[in-house]
Amino acid sequence: MQVKLEAEDERKFREILTEVCRNSRLLSSDRFIQHGTTSVFRHSVAVAYVSFYIARKYRIRVREKALIRGALLHDYFLYDWHEKADWHKWHGFYHAGKALRNAMEDFELSEIEQDTIARHMFPLNPIPPRCREAWIVCLADKICSGGETADGFRNWLDEIAKGFAHPI
Repeated sequence: MQVKLEAEDERKFREILTEVCRNSRLLSSDRFIQHGTTSVFRHSVAVAYVSFYIARKYRIRVREKALIRGALLHDYFLYDWHEKADWHKWHGFYHAGKALRNAMEDFELSEIEQDTIARHMFPLNPIPPRCREAWIVCLADKICSGGETADGFRNWLDEIAKGFAHPI
């Protein structure tokens, strides 16, 4: 599967990623594993990249910055959910709310960004996204999550994230 943005879109993506990393704790999420051997940071970058790619490939009109920022912050929960602890044993059901609260501490978020972060776990969380950006991120998250747990896809996801490992 070839997932590659055009050069101008790569530049836009890197610019937004750099701004988010400079103004948040996103880089610290590289120390937590998300799926398989993929860190939360690499997963978030891959989801944002794939989301932007989907919007471009299918010519879906989106607010680009909100799409990318929402995707980068969708798993901004900032803890290791694999550790045994009662307060996060239901991580799949509650981490979107924690990610949204953390993101709101570090950023002024648009309604699109809030919806994207809060609703990315649909249908596990039963309230569906309200905007197309959030639907795209929800889909990209499922694609990347599946890929990160299946060896066949892990290499291309790692290649996406590797190019953005140190944006600042």
